[in-house]
Amino acid sequence: MSAWFSDLTLLGCFLCMILPLASFGLIMIFTRTNHKLSLAISLVASTLPLFIAWSFLYKYWHITEPIIYNYDWIISDFIKIPFGFLLDPTSLLMLTIVATISWLVQIYSIGYMEGDPGFGNYYAFLSLFALSMLGVSISSGLLQLYICWELVGLSSYLLIGFWYEKFSASEAGKKAFVVTRFGDVGFFMGLAFLTIFYGNLEIANINSAAVAQSMPPWLISTAALLIFCGVMGKSAQFPLHVWLPDAMEGPTPVSALLHSATMVAAGVFLIARIYPFFSASPEAMTVALALGTITLIISSTIGMVATDIKQVWAYSTVSQLGFMIMGLAAGSYFAGYFHLTTHAGFKALLFLCSGVFIHHFGTNDFFVMAAQGGRKLVIPMVTITIAALALSGIFPFSGFFSKEAILGALYHHPNKFWLLMGLFGAFLTAYYTFRVIFVMLFPKTTAPEESHGHEKLHEEHHGVPWVMAIPLIILATFTLILGFCQGYLERFLLGHALHHEHNYLLLISAVGCALSGIALAWYDWGSKKAKCVGFISYVPVLENFFIQKWYMDHFWRWFLNTFIYGTFSRLFTYNDRRVVDGGVDTVAFSTIGSGRMLSFFQTALLQLNLLFMIVVVAGVGLYLLIGR
Repeated sequence: MSAWFSDLTLLGCFLCMILPLASFGLIMIFTRTNHKLSLAISLVASTLPLFIAWSFLYKYWHITEPIIYNYDWIISDFIKIPFGFLLDPTSLLMLTIVATISWLVQIYSIGYMEGDPGFGNYYAFLSLFALSMLGVSISSGLLQLYICWELVGLSSYLLIGFWYEKFSASEAGKKAFVVTRFGDVGFFMGLAFLTIFYGNLEIANINSAAVAQSMPPWLISTAALLIFCGVMGKSAQFPLHVWLPDAMEGPTPVSALLHSATMVAAGVFLIARIYPFFSASPEAMTVALALGTITLIISSTIGMVATDIKQVWAYSTVSQLGFMIMGLAAGSYFAGYFHLTTHAGFKALLFLCSGVFIHHFGTNDFFVMAAQGGRKLVIPMVTITIAALALSGIFPFSGFFSKEAILGALYHHPNKFWLLMGLFGAFLTAYYTFRVIFVMLFPKTTAPEESHGHEKLHEEHHGVPWVMAIPLIILATFTLILGFCQGYLERFLLGHALHHEHNYLLLISAVGCALSGIALAWYDWGSKKAKCVGFISYVPVLENFFIQKWYMDHFWRWFLNTFIYGTFSRLFTYNDRRVVDGGVDTVAFSTIGSGRMLSFFQTALLQLNLLFMIVVVAGVGLYLLIGR
């Protein structure tokens, strides 16, 4: 135990785990009705990991070898499963992202959740979420990571369904929990597969070059594809993407948390975490590339027709996750992980800005926000435009650099079809993003502003409480400067800077796609002569297809009704009633019957009981005698 306190790095890792856990326990057991005390506990438990994460990043910026603290957890002659911490560039960067976004969301939530009767519970659930994601970031073994992974699912269920009295919120929480279980079952089977055939779930060991050489290709491919099922669930890849847009039913800061650096990024992080192992399977890389591309295109088309501002950003998240998977699967670990990093900043910014508008106007419909004067909220309007420029991949915002990196990876892939899909996705992304921005900036209709009373509750600056404005300014700053850190991040993550070929054709194509999307959005929604009708509306069949979300919700409803409820559920119900209950009932009824039958022989008369006993013994004796 003394080693825990003599080694400050080990102590820091331990505190990153134990502080959010302690915060969750203290609030739920003792202080949840005391909102101020609950807030203070949660802020302390999130601020210290923030300092620890940034100090680790500074201290180990030039790290050359991973720092591993492993303790034997499950061990036998063949199986070795550790428990501990792993610090390397991949985990250090994710630890910093998670700690920073979690802290900013907690600060922002002070204003957003003020007056909510579940304020204490909310901060307890945020602490549980932070614990889960910090654990995913620094776990040294895949089984430990899986446990934290499941805690992420539990805490997201609690946060998405936080306003459980609202039917749609409780349904969204259940949907997220159930759909991600499909992927998690595959992930668990992958771990079981590795345990049975390889016997070691230590991440550093799995990533070693010796493993790829010692394991047969079919074993690597099977394990990688099963683990990728977990990625599909958490990172909302086709066809398991349907839960994420519904997750908007939770409080908006929760949406920012889910969509930026935490739950949905966990899947992308998992691939990056075991990238040497995953990339050793060409089959797994191809499947990931195909599913990432499908996810990018499907979600982008749905984002074009959504009118709920949070829904637009939700489908945007799904599309960008597909884009990250494409980058990783195209063979560039850095491109995928770099886009995860920049996306964490500008997507959190988009959601938190939207939260300000929703908080102020009491609606999620950005057409209504625009009509009621949304552009008068200066800080969120400026910062959401900065985030939109980054999301669209416009220079010099961070998204430009990370999108260029992914498109560069796709350019070097032998099959150029994936590059064309990436460029098409960039065009759609710019279009649906600036559809929102132009509607907000240049409303074509006006409506009397409604007073919702929020502005009277806070000290405001242009309609925004400072406690909500400061996180926006910080995130906007990150969005402006992070792209210029590309070279530093390359040296940190890869140990060297990449050689960038100046492919001007690709650069012009990428920027041209983004600008074309913005120009078309301007023509449809921004200009004075704009008809405020999307170009897709001229093809009603296609527009309705997108509005119905490619009928994926219908498919899942049919699938659940037919196979889960109609087949498996009925079989298990039949088994439960006829086999389990029937067996127990048979034993019970047999006991009752035999007891009643024997009760006839219990007359409470000693002489009679002795007579029965003698008769039985005599009968048995005669039987044995005759039998001989």
